[in-house]
Formats: sequence, C-alpha cells, structure tokens
Amino acid sequence: MLARGGAAQAVSDRAWLDGMLAFEAGLARAQARAGVISEAEAEAVVAACGRDYDPAEIGADAGAIGNPAGPLVKALQAGTDAPVHRGATSQDVVDTAAMLVARAALSAIREDLGGAADAAARLAAEHRDTPAIGRTLLQQAVPTTFGLKAAGWMTGLDEARAGLGRVRLSVQLGGAAGTLAGNGLEVLAALAQELGLEEPVLPWHTLRGRIGELAGALGVAAGAVAKPARAIGLLAQNEVAEVREAAGGGSTAMAHKHNPVAAICALGCARQAPGLVATLLAAMTQEHERAAGAWHSEWRPLCDLLVTAGSAAAWLRVSLEGLQVDAERMRANLGDSDLDVGEAPRLADRALEARP
Repeated sequence: MLARGGAAQAVSDRAWLDGMLAFEAGLARAQARAGVISEAEAEAVVAACGRDYDPAEIGADAGAIGNPAGPLVKALQAGTDAPVHRGATSQDVVDTAAMLVARAALSAIREDLGGAADAAARLAAEHRDTPAIGRTLLQQAVPTTFGLKAAGWMTGLDEARAGLGRVRLSVQLGGAAGTLAGNGLEVLAALAQELGLEEPVLPWHTLRGRIGELAGALGVAAGAVAKPARAIGLLAQNEVAEVREAAGGGSTAMAHKHNPVAAICALGCARQAPGLVATLLAAMTQEHERAAGAWHSEWRPLCDLLVTAGSAAAWLRVSLEGLQVDAERMRANLGDSDLDVGEAPRLADRALEARP
C-alpha cells in the first residue's frame, strides 16, 4: 500500500549495496585513467566488486565502524590484493551510493508524475468547457470549468517533475578530511564520468545542500500529488459525486461503498513527506569536516522519503488515468448559478500549450 511504484525497489538494501560496489569499481577505473594505479590493479578491483555479497551480512557488521562501507571494503580486500578503496573514506562510498540510489528512484518517480500529469492533461482538454462550481474555503463560489481544475493539477505535477530533474546528483570523493589526498582532481573528474554523476567543485561531506535540495524537491512533489488526491476525495463524496475512480474499493462493512482508494493511498503517502523533509533539513548542520551523527541521521528518512513520494505519485497516476467525470452532476450542482466561467476554457488551453 505504501510502497507502490519503482522507487521502493530502487532504494532496497540490494540497491544500496550495488551503489557502493559501483563506487569502488568506478574509483578503481578512475584511478587507472589518472595513473594512480595500474590497469591490472583496476581490473582486479572491478572483478572483486562483481562478486556476490549479502546485504544482510554487510549490514550486520556495519556497527563496528558506524557505517556499511567498512565491512564492504573489508570483504573486497579479502578477495584481492589490489588497492581497494585507495584514498577514499567511508562517506565517499555511502554518499555516492545515495546519489546512485536517488537517481534510479527519481527516474521512477518522474515517470509516474509524468503519467499522472498526462492523465490530468487529457481531462483538461476533454473538459475545457465543462462547467463546474468553483469552491473557496470549502464553500460554493462562482462557476469555473472542470478542465481548468484539471489543468491546475497538471501544472503542479509538471512543475514538480521539472524540479526533481534539477536536483544536483554529485559524486562524492574527498578522502579522510576532504582534501583529496591520495587521489586528486583528475581522479574526481574521471570518477564522475565513470558513474555519470555531476562533478562537484568541492567535496560535500558536510555541505549538505544537495541532500536538502533533494528533500525539498521530493516534498514539493508530494505536495503536488496531494492536491489532486485531496480534491478527488472531496469530489467523489456522495453528496457531490462529480468524479468517480474506475476501480474504487469497497468496504468490509458497507457493500454499497465505492471508495476512491487510489486517491486515498496517494494522499496517505504524500502526507508522510513533510516530516521526513524536516528531518533531512535539520541534518544539514554538521560539524567541521565530518559530522558526528547528523550524516547517519539522513539515511533512513532519505530512503523513506523517496519511497513515500514515489508511492504517492504511482497511486495518483492510477487514480487520474481511470477517473470518471460526471458532467451532468457538475451541471446540477451549479444550481441557479450564473454560467459565466470567465476565461476558464482559455486558461486551460494556455496551460496545455505551455507544457514542456
């Protein structure tokens, strides 16, 4: 229910382990390109990274050093005499893995946001002229069109999707105290290329703006999902009955019910995001060159935020793609209201034309 869509799989323990292994293999290749180690040594490290490792075993030993990079490096070193992890520190491994995990999760989230926005766009086009009562402060106001309402949902989702696309996903490589000792700028550049991540100006061990930006963008995405999800729930009430989910759910006690389950689940997921965002923003205050606890506090809320935002987007897509609109009921709910909808149809057209 709370882990729908591709984001949940993208942040699994296996995905994190694969991200850490990708860092170690990429570092070896980058060091060979920069002449820090030989090609043969790099190939040996890459081969070691290609072996099968158990995430549970790695995790079970993480407490000894305070992060999962330590036992992974130990396991890699047990399988090769090549220079594994040379010039790197544990945070380089975990932060880079976080960026790789986030990249995969964001791809899934952006796909579902795009699908939900496309569905809203179809509703906006189909109902540009469908009059409906506007509601302000939960009270009936003046007429609008359902097309304009749907265009608003679409625009919010498109903007949130674009915001996720602007998040900086950067490689992390600074070494013990962020000085690149044992590597160099050439290795940093080569590693960024190997992994397809942005090359930062400086190591960002305690410069957590990237995590804050990611958290903020995910929070905005969750809010953009919550808006139409909440509206669908309100419009689907029996007293209103202007929309209906094609595959709504029933009740164990009341057979007559047709609950907007997808919208409800989208809202349930989206409402978890603000607290997780706040935790990640609070973690931005970090000491000197390595944080004492704040860095560790990021891992679980970051995973949870990616999962809950992704699940919200996936559920909303289901809701919107099967949403049934009752134009006759909308007209009936207008009552004796003046049918002047202003520029609502043209505004809906304007929003559709402005889509990226």
